[in-house]
Amino acid sequence: MTKTTVTFTSAGLDIAAHLYVPDHADGRALVVGHPGTGVKEQTSGTYARLLAEQGFVTLAFDAAHQGESGGLPRGLEDPAQRIEDFKAAVSFLTTRPEVDADRIELLGICASGGYSLAATGGDHRVKAVATVCTAEPARQFRYGADGTQDPAVFQGLLDAAAQARTTAARGEDPGVLTMFPETAEQAGALGGEHGVEGWEYYCGARGHHERSAKFLTWDSVDKMAASDVFHAVPLIGPRPILQILGERAVTAWMGLEAHRRATGPAEIHWIKGASHVDLYDKREYIDQAVGKLTDFSTGTLDK
Repeated sequence: MTKTTVTFTSAGLDIAAHLYVPDHADGRALVVGHPGTGVKEQTSGTYARLLAEQGFVTLAFDAAHQGESGGLPRGLEDPAQRIEDFKAAVSFLTTRPEVDADRIELLGICASGGYSLAATGGDHRVKAVATVCTAEPARQFRYGADGTQDPAVFQGLLDAAAQARTTAARGEDPGVLTMFPETAEQAGALGGEHGVEGWEYYCGARGHHERSAKFLTWDSVDKMAASDVFHAVPLIGPRPILQILGERAVTAWMGLEAHRRATGPAEIHWIKGASHVDLYDKREYIDQAVGKLTDFSTGTLDK
């Protein structure tokens, strides 16, 4: 297997990616998207490498405005751009000699799970879509990771986002929305076990990477307010959908909501004992997910 750093263009922005090519590539390929605030060197790169070892060409990329990809301002979370990044990645793969343009699938992890579903709905070049711990930043901001957040919380964020736009219009620094508190204890007070695990992965030794996003621009908030990436799920059928969810994931309600909107073949595969973040880096759970993904992708891309 070879790993190569590549670049492709998405809506005029340079997207940085790692291309994994197995020694005996047979044309099957997957685009792999990272979780919200993640980068290609973290969990999406892990899945891309392991799936390449199973014989698939894989492409793990950094979202525009994040990681090593281009785009200003830094830290922008724009759902429309994120969906476009997936489609641009498909376009890139169609130009590669190792890839059969008729055998491309999307794999989205966490936030990219939602974005990959929307991209698939609007792009008939994609033959199937799989997700791991499906989530969507817009829903998580509006309703919380577990879906029970007081609506006033998001209204307060929209107030802050509106003020930030006014501040910027006056030529002043609007600041940014910090994504993580200073300590794991503070993260736990805000988000329970899920909050602690997220902090440990992104801010602690467990999975920290210097380029993973620690803040978002304030206008990310009002862009997400108008977004619903699950609206495109009915357009995916008759192409198949696989969602892999952790049995203990507090975010699983989002995957279940997406599943209810499917109009074609759709499967949820539960990983026993796994939380949301467990599927980022714990091999006892990742290996199960990769095994299921391999079976699913082989079945869909060999047709």
